[in-house]
Amino acid sequence: MSQADIIFIEMCKDILENGYSSEGQKVRPRWEDGTPAHTIKKFGVVNRYDLSKEFPILTLRPINYKAAIDEILWIWQKKSNNVRDLNSHIWDPWADENGSIGKAYGYQLKIKHKYPEGEFDQVDRVLYDLKHNPYSRRIIVNMYNHADLHEMRLYPCAYSMTFNVTGNRLNAILNQRSQDVLVANNWNVVQYAVLVHMFAQVTGLVAGELVHVIADAHIYDRHIPIVKELIRRKPYPAPKLIINPEVKNFYDFKVEDFVLENYQHGEPVKNIPVAV
Repeated sequence: MSQADIIFIEMCKDILENGYSSEGQKVRPRWEDGTPAHTIKKFGVVNRYDLSKEFPILTLRPINYKAAIDEILWIWQKKSNNVRDLNSHIWDPWADENGSIGKAYGYQLKIKHKYPEGEFDQVDRVLYDLKHNPYSRRIIVNMYNHADLHEMRLYPCAYSMTFNVTGNRLNAILNQRSQDVLVANNWNVVQYAVLVHMFAQVTGLVAGELVHVIADAHIYDRHIPIVKELIRRKPYPAPKLIINPEVKNFYDFKVEDFVLENYQHGEPVKNIPVAV
């Protein structure tokens, strides 16, 4: 059984059994028909994934890991804020007529800052520190820039990463202000697990632990029956992540450099309603 499945099942059970409902409150999200999208939530969920033991992808249902990787490359490698640089259409609802999502996500990562060692954007600063000062406790990326929030089509959900090296293991904490558990939980876990592997490979380290901190972990009202059915399913063993060992430069990674070996999974969950 995949550890990611165990974590997901226990988290969902906890939210459903002990969570707080927003029924009766005024909420921002709406369903397509205009109905308020209420949730049941838990505050301050913390999940830990040991990437040295297995790749944390759900087997209860298939996760389109290629599309997930494409999105993380769009943000962290291309540092783009335009959906025309992305191969999927998941960001289309938040894009303007030119394809821009405003000063969000990739836009923030490409802003350069001055340091004693020179000028770096946030991604290049991580690469520099992991190679030259790996035991620093200051290796942090933050996309929640208050000065630019008014020009973002969507405030960042997964907004910061803290990297920390222990021995030769690269560990990381992903901070997320809000998460739609059914739609996005394992999608984000897969993305940032891959990102840790990428940084580890190009800096001579090995992937260690990914700690996922979610301030508001919620299940939408119309997702509850789907989640209940999903967590009753039979899980499978975790697949093995294979990364092209020839890639030594962070900016050379492509989606096809990542393969999951023996990825067994349950049936797809179709027609999941998405609140916006």
